[in-house]
Amino acid sequence: MSLSAQLIKSARMHAEAEIQLHMTNIWVYLNNSAGIGEHSDIVEAIQGELDKMASANDRLEMLDQYFTDVEIENAVD
Repeated sequence: MSLSAQLIKSARMHAEAEIQLHMTNIWVYLNNSAGIGEHSDIVEAIQGELDKMASANDRLEMLDQYFTDVEIENAVD
């Protein structure tokens, strides 16, 4: 795999992992909000997580739009 393909793959995987992280935080807020003492406004905390997910999703869209010509050969999923 070329260096450029590896860098694009890493950027994509990082954004995907960020989305999963923030989605997990939202599930914690939804299912165990009593245990989250530092967030008195759960809705605001969930909105913050959604904003972070949107940012990571925007990066994925930019990769798809502007870097689809970078071949990722033998990618390990």
